[in-house]
Amino acid sequence: MDIEEILKSTLEELLTKSGSDYTKITVTEEEKDSFLINIESENPSLLIGYHGENVQAIQHLLKVLAWKKSNNEKFNILLDIDNYRQRQEQNVITLTERKVETSRKTGRPQSLPPMSPYFRRKVHIHCMGAGYEDIETLSEGDGDRRHVIIKLK
Repeated sequence: MDIEEILKSTLEELLTKSGSDYTKITVTEEEKDSFLINIESENPSLLIGYHGENVQAIQHLLKVLAWKKSNNEKFNILLDIDNYRQRQEQNVITLTERKVETSRKTGRPQSLPPMSPYFRRKVHIHCMGAGYEDIETLSEGDGDRRHVIIKLK
């Protein structure tokens, strides 16, 4: 059984045992040993949870169970529900671009709201791309209060 099959069957088992409804599970290998898994559901808010807490917990359980079943810890997964994270990621990038423009206009550093390490990393990588040579980013704060500062170089 390959890793994609292990991920899908483990997630199906996890969702069924927890009584969670879903209509479809898609597993895609985004890059080598990195899988994006999307669950389609009639009631996505239950699976997503408050600020994505449930999807984070399900992702963690799935990762641990799949690592055990496959005897391989050399792969990563990102779990999404009805493309919730994809929409969140787009919202974070849109906000980042607005803050970059404000920083360029005012010359002052701009703070983004606290966010998960995943989204902070997306902001840092986005601001390292073409067209952002005059911008630098850094993370500040601790724990749940950690956030990204955008400023001119």
